[in-house]
Amino acid sequence: MFTGIIEEIGTVRAIKRGAASAVLTIRASEILSDVHLGDSIAVNGVCLTVTGFTPTEFTADVMHETLNRSSLGTLGPGGKVNLERAMAANGRFGGHIVAGHIDGTGTITAIEQDDNAIWYTVRCAPAIQRYLIEKGSIAIDGISLTIAALTSDGFRVSIIPHTASKTTLSLRRVGDTVNLENDCVGKYVERLLTHAPAPEAQTPSSVITMEFLAKHGF
Repeated sequence: MFTGIIEEIGTVRAIKRGAASAVLTIRASEILSDVHLGDSIAVNGVCLTVTGFTPTEFTADVMHETLNRSSLGTLGPGGKVNLERAMAANGRFGGHIVAGHIDGTGTITAIEQDDNAIWYTVRCAPAIQRYLIEKGSIAIDGISLTIAALTSDGFRVSIIPHTASKTTLSLRRVGDTVNLENDCVGKYVERLLTHAPAPEAQTPSSVITMEFLAKHGF
């Protein structure tokens, strides 16, 4: 589990491609201070498992499904990536719940300066749009951000200079592809409301309805 607070920007040293998979080697510093084999590290929002490491870099396998769902397949040597270690149990929850499981990709369609803020407009598929709400959370390349506005084909976020400088957003240009992960809460609520329980589990206390949620303050 992650929070979407990027710890550092890493650099892709190598990417070894297989028939339908890849092995990434990424240079880093801060996140390697306590790394172990099997640790989870979010790379541009994608949860990857450390399969090897040195004092200056780590490797991770990327499977077929991940390449299909994310933009990791477009990376090359020298590419910059956002890095975050899995959340420590005693850490601060600075962003929102980020699983590192990408729902799909989006395309940056506009970047606009607004005094000290920068607006990014992102186009995405209807399957991602359905879970977007104004002032809700979205992870863009692993960065926890607040949706400032909805558009007909996506959403807009407004970020401060600090966020731009500490993440790869400052390197993004119009037309770039970004990884997107919806806030997981909406997906779980939808699943509970639209899929009836098995017959043996159908008791009044096990059925969640809109009336039940409203009654309890949701």
